[in-house]
Amino acid sequence: MKRRLSTKDVKDLIVCHSRKQSASGILLKRKKDSGQAGMTKRLHYAAIAITLLVLSGCASMAPKYTQPAAPVPSEWPSGPAYKESAAKPGEPAAADIKWQEFFIDEQLQRLIGLALENNRDLRIAALNIERSQALYRIQRADLFPTVDAAASAVEARTPGVLSGTGNAITTHQYSVGLGFSAYELDLFGRVMSLKDQALEQFFSTEEARRSVQISLVAEVANNYLTLAADKESLKIARDTFTSQQTSYNLIKSRFEAGASSELDLRQAQTSVDSARVDIARFTSLVAQDENALALVIGAPVPPDLLPSGLSAITAMKELSAGLPSDVLQRRPDILEAEHLLKAANANIGAARAAFFPRITLTTSIGLSSDQLSGLFKGGTGTWMFAPQITLPIFDTGRNRANLKVSEVDREIFLAQYEKAIQGAFREVADALAQRGTLGDQLEAQQSLTDATAVSYRLSEARYEKGISSYLNVLDSQRSLYSAQQGLIAVRLFRLTNLVTLYKVLGGGA
Repeated sequence: MKRRLSTKDVKDLIVCHSRKQSASGILLKRKKDSGQAGMTKRLHYAAIAITLLVLSGCASMAPKYTQPAAPVPSEWPSGPAYKESAAKPGEPAAADIKWQEFFIDEQLQRLIGLALENNRDLRIAALNIERSQALYRIQRADLFPTVDAAASAVEARTPGVLSGTGNAITTHQYSVGLGFSAYELDLFGRVMSLKDQALEQFFSTEEARRSVQISLVAEVANNYLTLAADKESLKIARDTFTSQQTSYNLIKSRFEAGASSELDLRQAQTSVDSARVDIARFTSLVAQDENALALVIGAPVPPDLLPSGLSAITAMKELSAGLPSDVLQRRPDILEAEHLLKAANANIGAARAAFFPRITLTTSIGLSSDQLSGLFKGGTGTWMFAPQITLPIFDTGRNRANLKVSEVDREIFLAQYEKAIQGAFREVADALAQRGTLGDQLEAQQSLTDATAVSYRLSEARYEKGISSYLNVLDSQRSLYSAQQGLIAVRLFRLTNLVTLYKVLGGGA
């Protein structure tokens, strides 16, 4: 992307310069012909100033930006793990679906709303936007002269020994003026390039805020679902404990009556103790989940917004992935990386312009008098026009090194942009691979849970009739408990996969 001024660029600059000079020449000629000789000189300088101001910004030395090709395939992966991901006609993309439409559960909607109001990360991202916007305005202001009004009064006394006349002299000087100082004419686009860089950095902060919001919405939803799943697991553990405690009490009575062996009693006791361990573990997990949810929301969670269990949560919408090109062009993290790449590209223009002359203007117009009462009378007008040109001759390679830094920075941001695309492609591909098999997993896990429930009932009936030992009942009960917990895990995984897919497709902003 390196680019130096070509012959055509130089010609364009000369033509642009010539056109402005011609305009000023015509203006001067008309004024001379009018016979106002006393004003010619002033108008001459004014015309030069206007010409240079209009000429400012004719050239830009920033390389022409071309969006880099995405270093990923044009289609999502396919195979046994993937389902059809193409969008149906008229079906909206994930980025067009508002989070209020995707998350149908009312309690979850209210929690997400609280998080968007109170979360500190999102607040910091919003403040970064305001800061970047102010920095852009500061940089943009350099394109225009800063006009100041000034008024001054000077009174001085010179003693007789210094006045040359032997008498003390008191002098008075009063003045008012309007003008600007050290305004840089942007003939080679240095200031414009810096302004473009600041603008792209401002745009990147807005995309960063959108990215934070998407992540925040997904994090609230995942924490909410995890809390619901752990609460349901805790309920199953308590139900299992109650059932096993009842069986233990029955076996203990039979053991005391001599109808059951001590082995049956101890096996029943292990089942009760295992359930107690799980109750303690899930109680701790539920408390940690509530703490995590409060942290991401940024405020205490109202008790009425806490989920009762996974089964009570309203299902979310199904999504289609669409085409990679559409998804990757709308993800805010990728757009953020591209804006930073554009900013680095603009900075090259500023570094190139440093090799060329820099012209600054200082000018003012006003009134000056030795008496305050005569300040606004005729004949007190003053003016000053002081252009300055600075041409770099020898800087021990500073400008060349600065240009090299800007070019390397652009390559760094290009690599980061490509990395962001590759990372986004993998996130979507992984989410699609999980979604493609979750339906089969859920169906198989539900069938396993139903079968182990029947097996547990049959083993209890056989034990009560004395046909089999209590070990068969214990094994069946453990299998049922494991299958129930596995079913909760698969259901949670399916819901969090939908949340993840919505996030990685750019939804939630």
